[in-house]
Amino acid sequence: MKIIDSHIHFDQYDESKQSQILADMEKDQVEALLAVSMDLESSMKNDELSRKDSRIKPAFGFHPEQRLPSEREMNGLLNWMLAHQHNMIAVGEIGLPFYLRQEDSAIDLAEYIKILERFLAFAKKIEKPVILHAVHDDAPIVCDLLEKHDIKKAHFHWFKGDSQTIARMIQNRYRISITPDVCYEREIKELVAVYPLELMMVETDGPWQFEGVFKGKSTHPGMIRESIRQIAIIKDLPIDHVYETLYQNTKDFYDI
Repeated sequence: MKIIDSHIHFDQYDESKQSQILADMEKDQVEALLAVSMDLESSMKNDELSRKDSRIKPAFGFHPEQRLPSEREMNGLLNWMLAHQHNMIAVGEIGLPFYLRQEDSAIDLAEYIKILERFLAFAKKIEKPVILHAVHDDAPIVCDLLEKHDIKKAHFHWFKGDSQTIARMIQNRYRISITPDVCYEREIKELVAVYPLELMMVETDGPWQFEGVFKGKSTHPGMIRESIRQIAIIKDLPIDHVYETLYQNTKDFYDI
């Protein structure tokens, strides 16, 4: 019944919450945390955290839901990532700014696409998986870029999209990860119903907070157990099988 949180912003928790999560991992049978990064500062924090506790598996990148990095910032991040690639489990979080564009329609998507392409080319060069923020209308664009750069190991976290894109992602064997909102969101339940279990992982995206039975609670990797119970119900599969498949999927994909 081991679990792996395949997407958590561990560096975004305060020190007391970090300590509590790490202290709970053995009890909750959480084997590893895949700690994604927001920018260079975040990447450096996750790198430091991972060196203190090997159960933290860091990914380095630039989250797209923020202002564009300058050329100097971008080069500094990529150079740092190159120097620290041996401690990097993946390139991420990277992608396109869907939600930011809902707030500001003047944002130039083309510039974010250029940044994403640089990260994809970098990931291809150093042979690392990519962890993607690409939802709704942005997902087909990102699929085009993955195919253009011949990226096979792609993980779409907290994915939301249309049926045509979902079919394309399944055909390309891209991975998705399911958050605790599978316990109450119809859209995510429907995604779980159609996406193959062998291409699935589970995540919290903590410290992002959830609704339903999780309302008002600090997001914790232990919440994944409720997600897995819900996935087993939706798939009508034995829960032991679902646990083992999700766990092994994550280990295999990230070579943990």
